Amino acid sequence: MALKSKQIEHAKEGMHADGGGLYLRVQESGAKSWIFRFQLNGRRREMGIGILDVKSPPDARAEAAQLAAQVRAGIDPIEARKEREDEAKRTAGSGDTFKTLAAEYIKSHRAGWKNAKHADQWGNTLKTYADPVIGDKRVSQVTTEDVLQILKPLWNTKTETARRVRSRIELVLSYGKAMKMRQGENPAAWRGHLDALLPKPSKVKKVRHHPALPFGRMPEFMAKLRSLTGVGAKALELAILTATRSGEVRTALWSEIDLTRKVWIIPAERMKAKREHRVPLSKAAMQLLNGLERHENTELLFFGERGKKSISDMTLTAVIRRMNADAEPPVWLDPTTGAPVVPHGFRSTFRDWAAEATNFPHEMVEMALAHTVDNKVEAAYRRGDMFEKRHALMDAWAKWCSPKPKPASTKNRTK
Repeated sequence: MALKSKQIEHAKEGMHADGGGLYLRVQESGAKSWIFRFQLNGRRREMGIGILDVKSPPDARAEAAQLAAQVRAGIDPIEARKEREDEAKRTAGSGDTFKTLAAEYIKSHRAGWKNAKHADQWGNTLKTYADPVIGDKRVSQVTTEDVLQILKPLWNTKTETARRVRSRIELVLSYGKAMKMRQGENPAAWRGHLDALLPKPSKVKKVRHHPALPFGRMPEFMAKLRSLTGVGAKALELAILTATRSGEVRTALWSEIDLTRKVWIIPAERMKAKREHRVPLSKAAMQLLNGLERHENTELLFFGERGKKSISDMTLTAVIRRMNADAEPPVWLDPTTGAPVVPHGFRSTFRDWAAEATNFPHEMVEMALAHTVDNKVEAAYRRGDMFEKRHALMDAWAKWCSPKPKPASTKNRTK
């Protein structure tokens, strides 16, 4: 009865039996977790044993087998786990658990982080991946085995997440050492320690390709997009025309736009590479901007209710989902993967178009995408940003994306 990997990957909302009392629960949001169902003394119970991202199917099945053995022995695994947690809390003390120390670390460093979202990401990452294993442990008792238990399920499948988790655990434990809460080597240290136990992230990191639309279909897509109303459709169109990231568009301010010089200057603090980026504005982009509604309560180009905050990233994604929902079957898909295209994928569409349908230099296209230069020698000699020449690039891109008029029908023509 064990679910196959394809069944797990494509499982829809609901409970899916895996055998031996183990079920895969899929929530409406798409989140997947493992549930162990059992009956003891005439009472049916459910016990969560971890999320799919952290606990692999073999690990979940092994744990379910252990829990089933407890049930056969007359032991309630939920009550047994609660007793273990209570005991851990009693022995951990009141202020030196990893969970408590992590909260103190975040609080003491929050002021130095670029925004509140970063602090939230810190807390959520540790809560999701570290706390189930070491959250209630004394800081002094966290071991290398604990850290590996956290990292191994993620290392080969979610390498970037695992790298961040490891780094954050290391920083919290270093903070604990500075506070005299632990001694000795840091069990989460990479160099000279975990690098001997785990492969380098660069060796296992999988390149993630965002689902993208073939550039030949851009006029068709743009025609459909421009037929929609709403702030999300306008924001997505500007992101496409400027080949920028959705986050840069969603938080764009009117003070960054110079309509006279036809340029959008994105400040360094809002760029991924932390460098100011000048975006030449094509005629189509200018027309879109001139048609936007402004709000007296905000400088944002695209804003939510009453102009209080920027729109979310899901607003742009929802536009494409709506476009696919209107078509049966969905038509706005990546032909390679069959997955629906996403806003970030249009940057790949732009790069493919520039490489295959134009003679614009590669370095100019990379500058338009605000990519960093990996080659240190090239980076040292690259001083300008080819801004004037990039005007022609963006004009050509906007012209390519423009909907093409349908050919006149010949049905009623006379010979």
